[in-house]
Amino acid sequence: MQFGHFDDDAREYVVTTPLTPYPWINYLGSERFFSLLSHLGGGYSFYRDAKMRRLTRYRYNNIPTDEGGRYLFVHDAGDVWTPTWQPVRAELDHFEARHGLGYSTITGERGGLRVATTFLVPLGEDAEVQKVTVTNVSDAPKRVSLFSFVEFALWNAQDDQTNYQRNLSIGEVEVEEATPSGGSAIYHRTEYRERRNHYAVFGVNERAAGFDTDRETFLGGPFASFADAAVPRSGASANSVASGWYPIGSHSVDLELAPGESHELVYVLGYLENDVEHKWADEAHQVVNKEGAHALLARFATPAAFDAAHEALREHWNGLLATYTVSSSDEKLDRMVNVWNQYQCMVTFNMSRSASYFETGIGRGMGFRDSNQDLLGFVHLVPERARERIIDIASTQFPDGSAYHQYQPLTKRGNDDIGSGFNDDPMWLVAGVAGYLKETGDYAILDEPVPFDNAPGTEVPLFEHLTRSFDFVVSHLGPHGLPLIGRADWNDCLNLNAFSTEPGESFQTTENKTGGAAESTFIAAQLVLYGADYVALAERRGLTEVAQAARTAVDGVRVALLEHGWDGRWFLRAYDYYGNPVGTGADDEGKIWIEPQGFAVMAGVGVERGEDGSVLPDSRAVLALDSVGEMLGTPHGLVLQSPAYTTYRVELGEVSTYPPGYKENGGIFCHNNPWVIIAETVLGRGERAFDYYRRITPAYREAISDVHRLEPYVYAQMIAGKEAVRAGEAKNSWLTGTAAWNFVAVSQYLLGVRPDYDALVVDPQIGPDVPEFTVRRVLRGATYEVTVRNSGAEGVRARLEVDGVPVEGNRVPYAPAGATVRITATL
Repeated sequence: MQFGHFDDDAREYVVTTPLTPYPWINYLGSERFFSLLSHLGGGYSFYRDAKMRRLTRYRYNNIPTDEGGRYLFVHDAGDVWTPTWQPVRAELDHFEARHGLGYSTITGERGGLRVATTFLVPLGEDAEVQKVTVTNVSDAPKRVSLFSFVEFALWNAQDDQTNYQRNLSIGEVEVEEATPSGGSAIYHRTEYRERRNHYAVFGVNERAAGFDTDRETFLGGPFASFADAAVPRSGASANSVASGWYPIGSHSVDLELAPGESHELVYVLGYLENDVEHKWADEAHQVVNKEGAHALLARFATPAAFDAAHEALREHWNGLLATYTVSSSDEKLDRMVNVWNQYQCMVTFNMSRSASYFETGIGRGMGFRDSNQDLLGFVHLVPERARERIIDIASTQFPDGSAYHQYQPLTKRGNDDIGSGFNDDPMWLVAGVAGYLKETGDYAILDEPVPFDNAPGTEVPLFEHLTRSFDFVVSHLGPHGLPLIGRADWNDCLNLNAFSTEPGESFQTTENKTGGAAESTFIAAQLVLYGADYVALAERRGLTEVAQAARTAVDGVRVALLEHGWDGRWFLRAYDYYGNPVGTGADDEGKIWIEPQGFAVMAGVGVERGEDGSVLPDSRAVLALDSVGEMLGTPHGLVLQSPAYTTYRVELGEVSTYPPGYKENGGIFCHNNPWVIIAETVLGRGERAFDYYRRITPAYREAISDVHRLEPYVYAQMIAGKEAVRAGEAKNSWLTGTAAWNFVAVSQYLLGVRPDYDALVVDPQIGPDVPEFTVRRVLRGATYEVTVRNSGAEGVRARLEVDGVPVEGNRVPYAPAGATVRITATL
């Protein structure tokens, strides 16, 4: 069952009913100011940091779901309704929500009045701007009143939801009924009189008939709901001024519309800062200096200014998405590769895992592991920002090569609440830097001075940080020669050194076992894969002895993985604190885990080839991936492990706390499915790889949206597994490493066009369902047009012609900037 459809020409997803299975959202903003916006107008806005600079309030786990956002109440001759359906939930004659790239348009129609609101964050602005178009589609004149609404959060989102003994006494606003640009504005200035130098403005571009800034007045008392809001039902603003309690922003605008007539309004919600010396407009320090806000409101004083910002945003995305495009006979493949997967990669770059409808933006910052992986999916779009992100990440590393697991986006400093000890973190820095260098060729970054733990005076070249990362892993090996896991590896819920029996303890930070030998086969495979990149970079710097020593260390871990990490038909997952194997056929539950199977084969471990170069059918890589398909496969994707755990195993940690089939306990983690997809292309099994890709990719799941529940245009982190009560149901959409890894899998391995250090690699493996396609790839200033003619035969590798000339192998040396290279690949 579907609840909307793709509009590929407009690059929009069109939601056609308010009653989707869950709120379907979009993200506005790509620089410093961001908004989460559901198809019903729900969500909130913040500046840079969703915890420390929250502008508006949102209530998670609310009843009804997704109530609280930016609303426009309509009073039409006594009929009160909201074009976003929420919160009044009056029946609409027409509803449509269009989520586009950095903007959304929500349209509601009732009683002959159509109201369409487009929301966006303009490039270069710290504001959400809305254009409202009100049209009388009836055959009679109309007199209507509109009442806008936002509820201000008191900046620190955590404090906002907890410290009521203070917060219910400090709310302050200023009201400006006539701004210099001809509109009206409300200013949220809570705590501005003391330590803060920032404030928010909510303005409309026309002189308002009235205003309200006190929530209780607007709603009609402490027991009223948003749906019952008294001011819109009365038809006139109360001109309330908040003092303490709950500050809001609301303007009323009265309109008279002839039949067929439209009227446009522009609303602005903005964030402003003043220097300490220029905080006040008066000597008594009672009036906020509004110069910045006045300039912002003036920039959007007309609908034409909004339209120009909208067009600039479209052009911005057109430029970004022109870097990698595919044209094929599969429209779902094209729309995911060309638009939605890359768009999600950019959103995930901006947010890491911090602010979604499943993460409040309070408890998590930017992840060290997460951000390095995300970089792999967006580096081709904004390489200059990828460079900055790499420096930010590396600056949180400790001198021994370990790192803070998270850092805060506002301060760019490590998060002490989470700390370090996740032993997969170090090698992700190597992965991120390698991905950046393959894309850009900017080797100067390796000489960039970068501090440890952001401490001035500790700066060393970035390459030294890579060395510390590599050395940390190879110097922390267990008795089997495999890397020690620490608090966890990629799977945060596999906690082999935290034996928790106390409710409320953190499995990740309660590290209460020492002296054990818990080892990770995943980190072993990770070291083999990215250790090769470290070796390559050392050789490029002329560090022959360093490279050789690293190669020897990597080879030792590869041997250990084959000798001690193999269970007969698949790779073990780990050794626990006591030295017992995890992920073994000898166990009744958790026999096989997905992570080491995919990552080991990606790294070439167990890939044994015959004299003709083909993979031997009895090689360990083949056995492992065949076991994955047999034991982990479902119609909705590959589960993380099987069978799921049915009892709590204290020696394994959080993974066994989830009911069978959910999250890490037998759920389908869409983040690691791409590792198997890539691994299958390594073996030349493109048909299997593409089949796995389609099982989890949202556009292919749109027809079962009633089962999937979440947005059919972006990936979810998790889909409930085969042992779950609600198998196939997704959770945790948008902010997930799934976005980057699936784009890497489809663009670089299924479609097979990927950058390397000195050449473009063309090696497609997608099976027979896509017999021909063309990839256009812009890389280092040159354009590569790759046409693939594909038989889909298993194990066949492409033969290349470059500008009509046959070439050996699959590597095409980089062309000069400005050149166009035409490549034909035939399988």
